[in-house]
Amino acid sequence: MADASLEQTGMARTSPERSEETLVEADREGMPDGIRLGSLEVRLAQSAAEIDWAQALRYRVFYEEMAAIPTPAMQAARRDFDGFDEVADHLLVIDHARGNGPDMVVGTYRLIRRPAAEKMGRFYSSDEYDIGPLAAYPGQVLELGRSCVDAGYRTRGSMQLLWQGIAAYVFQHDIALMFGCASLPGTDPGALAEPLSYLHHHHLAPPELRATALPERYVSLDLMPKEQVDPKRALNILPPLIKGYLRLGGFIGDGAVIDHQFNTTDVCIVVKTDLVTDKYYKHYERRSRDGQAG
Repeated sequence: MADASLEQTGMARTSPERSEETLVEADREGMPDGIRLGSLEVRLAQSAAEIDWAQALRYRVFYEEMAAIPTPAMQAARRDFDGFDEVADHLLVIDHARGNGPDMVVGTYRLIRRPAAEKMGRFYSSDEYDIGPLAAYPGQVLELGRSCVDAGYRTRGSMQLLWQGIAAYVFQHDIALMFGCASLPGTDPGALAEPLSYLHHHHLAPPELRATALPERYVSLDLMPKEQVDPKRALNILPPLIKGYLRLGGFIGDGAVIDHQFNTTDVCIVVKTDLVTDKYYKHYERRSRDGQAG
């Protein structure tokens, strides 16, 4: 399961303070650091403690807010965790107005590149999909997952900040393709027939980029004839993050997967990074030209 908290909940009524965005290039290997919006900063976790704080946020959103089912170990620790956390990079949105501690982490995304997946022997998404075509894609690939944002920070500015962080990471590591499982709320495909069918008919990945749900978990997306699907209505039903991926030219894998632990219906998203990095390249080059990025 990935990204459910961004997809199943709307924008919050509160908003952190905003100001002119600044972009500063740091010397860290992982990505340019210090992307700011008011009191908010997006950067990679720099310590085990910061990863722990991200896991605490994931637990609050996934298990307390969205009522996913934790393992006994997760419930005891009040953390969402698995083995991939040890090899992944963790993108954080930090609110410096909330001090220096667990509460300062208000958003997160887990980023797994091929070298990290090799340490685990697989990508996380392989539990649900045959991702052979994606894992074998020439160039660098990136798996996105475990994204969530604190309820008080689900604003357009926060979302844009997260995406700027991802774009910076993609830029730094020369990522050609990114993918991951994204979720629609609920476990009844029939209730989601129109949006799932819309994805199948209008956004199915080409064969060379098409992940396929594992046979034992495969649920067809082709639940309605194309002519019976109202694209506008289907798009209105789709969670915001999936629509965001589609705006970037994203594709959908073949088949959905029911995730009973998280009470979601998952689809596999695939995005070639050209459009993701294009805006960042222009932004970075403009700042460099103006002498503000170094």
